[in-house]
Amino acid sequence: MIRIRPPKLYHAIKSLQPNAQFSYDNGDYNTLKWYDDSIPKPTEEECNTELARLQSDFEAKEYQRNRRPEYPDIGDQLDDLFKAGAFSTEMAAKIQAVKDKYPKDNT
Repeated sequence: MIRIRPPKLYHAIKSLQPNAQFSYDNGDYNTLKWYDDSIPKPTEEECNTELARLQSDFEAKEYQRNRRPEYPDIGDQLDDLFKAGAFSTEMAAKIQAVKDKYPKDNT
């Protein structure tokens, strides 16, 4: 998944403890309220380390965020591959069956 905005404390906590239920104010670890004692609460240091890892990953994937809006729609890409004969015989037959069932209105 491509993250569009930089990660925050919330993302670090959910990465460390995906099933945790918690709340906090304004990204401040000191206001963190933990609602399930059966799940270990990560320390502030663990959260900061994970946040730094997530931030590094976010920065490394800037190219993905830059490319995404400029790529053609995935449907257009697949249609082009179909028209170019790049699909297997079985896949081309499935696609053609759908196109035949719902023909383009050329009016």
